[in-house]
Amino acid sequence: MKLSNFDFDLPKDLLAEYPAEHRDESRLMVVHRDSGKIEHKMFKDLIDYFDEGDVMVLNNTKVFPARLFGNKEKTGARIEVFLLRELNQEQRLWDVLVDPARKIRIGNKLYFGDDDSLVAEVIDNTTSRGRTLRFLYDGSYTEFRKKLRKLGETPLPKYIRRAVEPEDEERYQTIYAKHEGAVAAPTAGLHFSKHLLKRLEIKGIDFAELTLHIGLGTFNPVEVEDLSKHKMDSEEVVISDEAVDLVNKAKKQKRKVCSVGTTVMRALESSVSSEGLLNPYEGWTNKFIFPPYEFSIADAMVTNFHLPKSTLLMMISAFADHDLITEAYELAVKEKYRFYSYGDAMLIL
Repeated sequence: MKLSNFDFDLPKDLLAEYPAEHRDESRLMVVHRDSGKIEHKMFKDLIDYFDEGDVMVLNNTKVFPARLFGNKEKTGARIEVFLLRELNQEQRLWDVLVDPARKIRIGNKLYFGDDDSLVAEVIDNTTSRGRTLRFLYDGSYTEFRKKLRKLGETPLPKYIRRAVEPEDEERYQTIYAKHEGAVAAPTAGLHFSKHLLKRLEIKGIDFAELTLHIGLGTFNPVEVEDLSKHKMDSEEVVISDEAVDLVNKAKKQKRKVCSVGTTVMRALESSVSSEGLLNPYEGWTNKFIFPPYEFSIADAMVTNFHLPKSTLLMMISAFADHDLITEAYELAVKEKYRFYSYGDAMLIL
């Protein structure tokens, strides 16, 4: 499979700028791998495809307000700083992206907040766009994190051109988010409402939670035609014993295991035992899944509609069959499904 196999024309007006009015009332395309049948439903109809004893695996990562706006010393130029990863808690070191990157050099100081109460110094140029910043802050670590949270903005994807609105703080977060550390939401999970989760629970569906802190690597463009040469950025993963027990019990009982999102699928496939079962795991993964690929754990998945040439589209093409996904996406464009982070959903069975 080549990069060009995953290109398609996506009209700009299908990129969702806002979420659906109610979480569980986005549209749902149901794709059946065995028959090739495609159905058009509402997300809350998801419940009809699962039975007692089936397991849904959720990513409980929590998005932190990773986008800061500051001013450069002397010139006062406005600089956007996107917090990617904390490198050292004690020294307040962070990997960040800066925009515009050309204006920032080692030694430059950046000031944040109306009162310039937070200052950072550029100490390393790690990549063409990346930097390492040291925040100069005398208070406790708890106070420092509180300050970052106060000054930071919900990191909506760049394709959303509008300003961040108050509702984004809640809607760009799953209702089961627990562990802060992601710079992007696990978007398949955004469709679950409290009411739908309750109904699934009453029906006897079990929920296993894992944590994969999503970095921007998931969205980095693939720039090589030969997919085997693309390298994914590493992301932090925690799979608990409790999650492992739920998933493996379902597999042994021939129940469905549904991965809610591509991040869950990457995590699951990063920790497979020789018997094809899930292992507990705490560490990092840079797993890149593209066709052909033999999946070991999940036999169903919920996902959003992804962008052309994205690693996410490659993964679902590996899971469902490239031709079937091509057909489904052509239909999605024709039927005006909404794409990307705030868009509609797909259930692959």
